Amino acid sequence: MAEFKEISPNASAGAKLYNWLDNRFPTLFAEYRKHMSEYYAPKNFNFWYFFGSLALLVLVIQVVTGIFLVMHYKPDAAKAFESVEYIMRDVPGGWFIRYMHSTGASAFFIVVYLHMYRGLIYGSYRKPRELVWVFGCAIFLCLMAEAFMGYLLPWGQMSYWGAQVIVNLFSAIPFIGPDLSLLIRGDYVVGDATLNRFFSFHVIAVPLVLIGLVVAHLLALHDVGSNNPDGIEIKKGPKGNRWSPDAPTDGVPFHPYYSVHDIVGVGVFLMIYFAVLFFAPEMGGYFLEYNNFIPADPLVTPAHIAPVWYFTPFYSMLRATTDTMVNVLSLIVALATVLAWLKGRGSMKSKIILTVAAIVGIVLLKTFDPKFWGVIVMGGSVIILFFLPWLDRSPARSIRYRPDWHKTVYAVFIIWFIVLMILGIMVPGPIFSQPSLEWLTNERVALVGTLVYFGFFLLMPWWSQLGTPKPVPDRVTFKPH
Repeated sequence: MAEFKEISPNASAGAKLYNWLDNRFPTLFAEYRKHMSEYYAPKNFNFWYFFGSLALLVLVIQVVTGIFLVMHYKPDAAKAFESVEYIMRDVPGGWFIRYMHSTGASAFFIVVYLHMYRGLIYGSYRKPRELVWVFGCAIFLCLMAEAFMGYLLPWGQMSYWGAQVIVNLFSAIPFIGPDLSLLIRGDYVVGDATLNRFFSFHVIAVPLVLIGLVVAHLLALHDVGSNNPDGIEIKKGPKGNRWSPDAPTDGVPFHPYYSVHDIVGVGVFLMIYFAVLFFAPEMGGYFLEYNNFIPADPLVTPAHIAPVWYFTPFYSMLRATTDTMVNVLSLIVALATVLAWLKGRGSMKSKIILTVAAIVGIVLLKTFDPKFWGVIVMGGSVIILFFLPWLDRSPARSIRYRPDWHKTVYAVFIIWFIVLMILGIMVPGPIFSQPSLEWLTNERVALVGTLVYFGFFLLMPWWSQLGTPKPVPDRVTFKPH
């Protein structure tokens, strides 16, 4: 056992309290120093680095408001909707807590999408941060599951029918699909058993996994160090600054510099958050859909069933996977095989193996129902993010030093992702009412967007190596502000 540290009797009360705690709980202060006061972050963080701390803030808001909502919510198909109305109308401040939770769900996805975009443009997934990115993608996947299960709990029309549509998708999986969807529902239809299962996962299971992944994400980040807009490893640069001779020259202590820096982002975020909460909590039906203020009715199907806005890009990909998509994919596989033969690269054996694989792939595409491939496409659109560290082969990490046309590629990807988001909200069918444009349907445009989305990632090993990157400086570029 280590000896207690002595302190002067004339020391201040704060110093005495610190010494008392440090003698009895030294691990707390050691971890504080490791992850805050002696964690050296690059000194050139910019606007994009607000969103990591904001995501943590929203997680805390969701957990705290969720605890208060659970105090009054009843996970019973006969009483769930009434309990939400009771919270909104009769519980003191209940409307405020409920709107904080519903607005927080959309805010969570906004800051997480922007946080992931920052990682994408600055190459924060590149070596040695592969595991940081994988943990982040796992957080995103858990967040989607958490949001979907929470979406059912108000037991309104969109909650009920949205769950009905998504759960029924699992029945399209060959062999195990019907049994799997039955297991998820707990019954032959979405009902009381489904509500109880989703409530248990939403309140207990998924949050525990989510919090564990957030801790792992932060620990992995602090072990390898933060990336920066230049994509330069400050640990490899010169050592020694005014805080420590062993610290990177281009690093500053996270606390107090970035802890105070992030307060600016928190202040701006909370102003926007509470403005939405007080003046437009439904955000025109995008944050809280108007049909969800109607009790769930299994006998009345809404005219248009669509998920909340943050799921719509992936929902668009699901709807785009029709017979047309299967035919297009079969044609792409066939053309790729023909090009492999015409180019003459590789041995005869590898070409034969490629041809056999292409034939098997086309047969499988034609054999299974497009609904099944829609489930694969929707799931694959998230799973493919996990492999990004091994798909990007660019010599330059940050977009600042990549060829200028790479910025165009990233811009096209983001634009099409937003287009898919908008299409997922819209009613299926023609986008425009003019007879001459009736051929331009929601599904056809979404088909193009889906191909662009997957093409961006699957072709990345090829296009990311093209072009000559700009010279990368030896040290971070920083302009005081």
